[in-house]
Amino acid sequence: MSYLQLNRIEKSFGAQRVIKGVDLSINKGEFVVFVGPSGCGKSTLLRLIAGLENVDTGSIHLDGREITDLPSSKRDLAMVFQSYALYPHMSVYENMSFALKLAKADPAVIKEKVERAAQILNLTQYLQRTPKELSGGQRQRVAIGRAIVRAPKVFLFDEPLSNLDAALRGQTRIEIAKLHRDLDATTIYVTHDQVEAMTLADRVVVLREGVIEQVGTPLELYDRPANQFVAQFIGTPQMNVVSVAKLPALETIAALKAPAGGYVGLRPESVKLVHEGDGQIRAKVDLVEALGAETLIYVTTEQGVPLVARQTERCHLDVGAGVGIDVDAEVAHVFDAQGRVVSASQAA
Repeated sequence: MSYLQLNRIEKSFGAQRVIKGVDLSINKGEFVVFVGPSGCGKSTLLRLIAGLENVDTGSIHLDGREITDLPSSKRDLAMVFQSYALYPHMSVYENMSFALKLAKADPAVIKEKVERAAQILNLTQYLQRTPKELSGGQRQRVAIGRAIVRAPKVFLFDEPLSNLDAALRGQTRIEIAKLHRDLDATTIYVTHDQVEAMTLADRVVVLREGVIEQVGTPLELYDRPANQFVAQFIGTPQMNVVSVAKLPALETIAALKAPAGGYVGLRPESVKLVHEGDGQIRAKVDLVEALGAETLIYVTTEQGVPLVARQTERCHLDVGAGVGIDVDAEVAHVFDAQGRVVSASQAA
């Protein structure tokens, strides 16, 4: 039996159905990431698990116990918010120990747990400081430390890195990954950042309009998306999805047999640029983004279809230059007019 089980969870705010019958099983020690566009219900689903919102219908079980109607304080969960939610007048030590003091834990036990969490998070030297004396990354680590000392059965993270700059996001992401490994904790993490989802998750849950579109490992979702929505949501830059009607040349490429009104999906790395006059398709360069380790080249075909190609080699093409395009049919995806998968990539 799964460690955390959601059964037919539904939630509405007034006439607006936000969560529409979600079923999900999470195993002990697993790191699961919820992703999806704004308004898809990922934060609401997390708040339902945490007990910060009431479930309309359905049930939630944790470690064999139903917690659907239990208050948040009785669920044995700990949540880390985007806004840190620290008490500004308290020291780091007092913020981290506050929940244990409310529970009337032994002061010696409190001291031991706070010092251990501070050591794990490199906060030992900051225990007597107040939040205003810390950087954004340090404040988020204090919020994480406050969750650690409670030793919950499940850690819940609601976009915890959104308020940090790019460098701190990368650093704190690594710290969260190490923390999960060291604590062997069960973790649910909400984010809109695909890099966080792809690098942190054991499994990713993709949501759209209150419904789960697909659950799988990051590479399963990247290589074998369940539909066009998942295919374009996972991956940066997003998958090129081309109407066969707008680019008939795709139908002549081996193994790409799209139905009427269908689409072909091509990851940027499977769009290969070759010399003008060569290749299966002709195009002109619109923009070159030289990112160092990789280069993104944006082109428009003779038929007016925009595509983006990714390559690891340095590019010396100028805007307006003519190029040819070769498509790797073995890693292409074919969708019908409704966005359902007809055939998927053969990538391992």
